[in-house]
Amino acid sequence: QVQLVESGGGLVQAGGSLSLSCAASGRTFSSYAMGWFRQAPGKERDFVAGISWSDSTYYANSVKGRFTISRDNTRNTVYLQMNSLKPEDTAVYLCAEGKGGMRIDEYDYWGQGTQVTVSS
Repeated sequence: QVQLVESGGGLVQAGGSLSLSCAASGRTFSSYAMGWFRQAPGKERDFVAGISWSDSTYYANSVKGRFTISRDNTRNTVYLQMNSLKPEDTAVYLCAEGKGGMRIDEYDYWGQGTQVTVSS
């Protein structure tokens, strides 16, 4: 059974940085794409960043140039480095594993999420 466990969330001031991690287990990590999504209270779950099994990366326009996704296949872990954080980045951040893309239905498994709060 696939399990995804996020960590690294917290409270940060606007302009600051946070680094999120997502540890995966249960199937061959290196064969799948990984994605980060976020969901603010009362809002839909939105795509943030994705990385293919071959390390191609893609981002939502709202985070391009500020966030960086990476993966370490030796540790079965995907990361999200978030810089120049804004209050509008406040949300629960979830990682996902699947075939990749920007749509929720392109991912098979999801973590429970980690809260990121950016104060102004």
